[in-house]
Amino acid sequence: MKPDSTILVTGGTGSFGNTFVPMTLDRYNPKKIIIYSRDEMKQWEMAKLYAGDSRVRFFIGDVRDRERLYRALDGVDYVVHAAATKIVPTAEYNPFECVKTNVHGAMNLIDACIDKKVKRVVALSTDKASSPVNLYGATKLVSDKLFVAGNSYSGAADTRFAVVRYGNVMGSRGSVIPFFLSIKDKGVLPVTDSRMTRFMITLEQGVELVWHAFNDMEGGEIYVRKIPSMKVTDIARAVDPKARQDIVGLRPGEKLHEQMISAEDSYYTYEYDDYYKILPSIHTWTQRMARVNGGRKVPEGFVYASDNNEEWMSPEQLGHWIEDNKAKIGHI
Repeated sequence: MKPDSTILVTGGTGSFGNTFVPMTLDRYNPKKIIIYSRDEMKQWEMAKLYAGDSRVRFFIGDVRDRERLYRALDGVDYVVHAAATKIVPTAEYNPFECVKTNVHGAMNLIDACIDKKVKRVVALSTDKASSPVNLYGATKLVSDKLFVAGNSYSGAADTRFAVVRYGNVMGSRGSVIPFFLSIKDKGVLPVTDSRMTRFMITLEQGVELVWHAFNDMEGGEIYVRKIPSMKVTDIARAVDPKARQDIVGLRPGEKLHEQMISAEDSYYTYEYDDYYKILPSIHTWTQRMARVNGGRKVPEGFVYASDNNEEWMSPEQLGHWIEDNKAKIGHI
């Protein structure tokens, strides 16, 4: 990204937006960051943090509303697409609403960005989009495919689209760490399955991956950050080593282990020091060396999943992170 640019973040009042905005203001000094979201109360609360900073603007709107997106994207150079219906059980029980936001919303944004000649677009994805077993993951897989294929539609507009994919964000609203902290005084922590594993990433690492995608992308890439895994039993132990762990079983649509790169993806995946890059399988885009950019091809059949990861976070490491980040856990 270039300094003095205009950036729009869909779903910008969420966990990602609340970390992306201050980090990007400090790093790139953009002319303007537009927070585009439909929750007026969250916008009101977030606006208080940036009172007097003319670089931060707020725009009420929904990605389901194509006309509103067209208005919001006037003069925008870069877009981060963070808006989504993402709570797994909510999506299972409200599938039509999930599709409207995650699929139709993606289509609306792609069309609007091309027509408004936005330079670069990065969409946030999830580990649940790789070999999905729940509706949320399935809609995000569709969304990923739409953003990759969007590069075929941009034509003379030269709008480029890429995707970043990462796992469980440590301490974010609705995640397991703040939930465990909220009930630790009861002495019992509910664990879905003693074998369950999850990827662990900080929001700061997620923001850095988005920055990298903007600076590296040719169009159509899916970026996957290398991050550690943890057993859910160890997450509970980090929160309260003395608490009894009560095994409660998997929720609807929940996976035992998370996956970010499937065996089918391995044919198009390259490895770098800190991340992987899945190249688009359509057209002949995998053959363009500008997209490979020095990467090492992964072995055929390679799978990047939370249970076969080479890097693991210990309960002690997570405990130190929790201690250092108490003030923002559950508020980001």
